[in-house]
Amino acid sequence: MAIENIPEIYIKDSKPNPDVFVYDFKMATDVIKSKVNLSMHMFSFLQVGKKQVHFADTSVAVNKNQSLLLKKGNWLWTELLDADANYFCKLLFFSEDKLLEFLNKHEDSHQANEDEIAYFVIENDSYINAYINSLSTISKAPAIFKDNLLFVKFEEIMLYLINKYGSKFKQYLQSLISKEISPFKTVIESNVYSNLKLEEIAFLCHMSLSTFKRHFINEYKVSPGKWIKDKRLKKAKETLEQGHLKPSDIYFDFGYNNLSNFSIAFKNKFGINPSDIAS
Repeated sequence: MAIENIPEIYIKDSKPNPDVFVYDFKMATDVIKSKVNLSMHMFSFLQVGKKQVHFADTSVAVNKNQSLLLKKGNWLWTELLDADANYFCKLLFFSEDKLLEFLNKHEDSHQANEDEIAYFVIENDSYINAYINSLSTISKAPAIFKDNLLFVKFEEIMLYLINKYGSKFKQYLQSLISKEISPFKTVIESNVYSNLKLEEIAFLCHMSLSTFKRHFINEYKVSPGKWIKDKRLKKAKETLEQGHLKPSDIYFDFGYNNLSNFSIAFKNKFGINPSDIAS
């Protein structure tokens, strides 16, 4: 699967990325876990459809009643159509330089937050809905005014969210200031019980699959496929032993495309069928 460089693929000319940029993203087919290299921080104001994103050590899903602020980096995006077969979100990108300019102007002091906070979920309200509509108006403005208007609108949404969420949002903004990428093992162990494939976890580690496998063996002294498979099967067994779910409820969550493959792997590991535990 090709990696999409965003927002570069949305910028029509060859100039460097602007400090603030708006793009209307529309889609007519579902896209499952596309690989995205996000080079700017980004607001995703979802208006029609559903969205799920995976970062290095976390994931989140939102609907049209919510918006997301995502930090730059490598993401896996799943975007699903609504009932009327449409998907639409308004994307607002901003550079780290613009973020630092904002913090210097509106905060007495700031420093990089050591916590890794990949996203911030925003609950849409009447103000935010009106704000989204105003971005559509700006997109129609003459080019000579558009950049300055966007800078004003960027400050507006930042100030509103600080007022709405207080210190929680301020801490998130501090976390966007560049620092070293998440430790390799944190990424692995945060995704071990997900349904992500090895190449998808490697992407979240900013590595090719071959480099990821070498690094994994150096860290864990075993191949990643065997280690992750064993971990997921043990967790699946624990889940079934709780008696609330059936094998058909959980096989996909532990990385299997169908119940048959899950049952075979489970029996090879434990000597019994998963249905024997659930029954």
